[in-house]
Amino acid sequence: AFSSGDRTRSFLKVQDGCDYKCAYCTIHYARGSSRNIAIEEIVREAREIAAAGQREIVITGVNTGDFGRTTGEKFIDLLKALDRVEGIDRYRVSSIEPHLITTEIIEFYASSPKFVPHFHIPLQSGSTRILGLMRRRYTAEKYRERIAKIRELMPDSFLGVDVIVGFPGEGEEEFMETYRLLEQVEASYLHIFPFSERPGTPAVDMPGKVQPRISTERVERLEELSTRLHHAFSEKFIGTERSVLFESTDHNGMMYGYTDNYLRVSAPSDTALINNICRVRLVAFDEEGNIRSEIVG
Repeated sequence: AFSSGDRTRSFLKVQDGCDYKCAYCTIHYARGSSRNIAIEEIVREAREIAAAGQREIVITGVNTGDFGRTTGEKFIDLLKALDRVEGIDRYRVSSIEPHLITTEIIEFYASSPKFVPHFHIPLQSGSTRILGLMRRRYTAEKYRERIAKIRELMPDSFLGVDVIVGFPGEGEEEFMETYRLLEQVEASYLHIFPFSERPGTPAVDMPGKVQPRISTERVERLEELSTRLHHAFSEKFIGTERSVLFESTDHNGMMYGYTDNYLRVSAPSDTALINNICRVRLVAFDEEGNIRSEIVG
């Protein structure tokens, strides 16, 4: 299935369900096992999206990187097939697990003019001990290694990160491991979730419950960190040129769009530029935190 309501961007679902059983999560029970449609069919849908005039596709799924369980295909093969679809200028992957974003995928991203330097890679915790309790499939060091590879090949990449605070057993030491790791990998934006018990999940019966007031305080600390990291990431590009896909939004004579590395920018509204990729110079932050830009090509 794919969305078609947004003029410039379409969300293309390639996978559903999840075979993982993380200790806090009910998705496996609610959505069933990991499954997918064939690459051939997905490519056909991508061509339909291109024919409708949309320029960007966001590849989505419940566990997107686990693509291929049904058909025996590989996620990297899907990416390569989509890369060849004419009429689509940009691809983003909505989210991918750290252990599923392989060196081969990262290197392909870096070589493709269509797959943009924008990643959403959940961490959940920067403590390897807590990750084990969560039943995640990677360590903090493995996460750090994956991001280092991305930074090596695509230093301008935006990195969105999911984090859970207050998981049973998380003390101040484990929380600070998370805090420091997020600083080290230079996350661009954090999606922060206080731990919430889901009936029927193993985490409900785990010892070491974290008091709500402590979880709230840790959320606030990470929100402050997110604001600081996002500003630092954005500020690096002031004065540089980037490509922007302008959308149909018109607010007080301004149009808005996103750079390849997911910076939201504004420019004086020009209907001829909507749904077109333009080269802009990033000038300065506006009062809403977007970046004002000048069209250069």
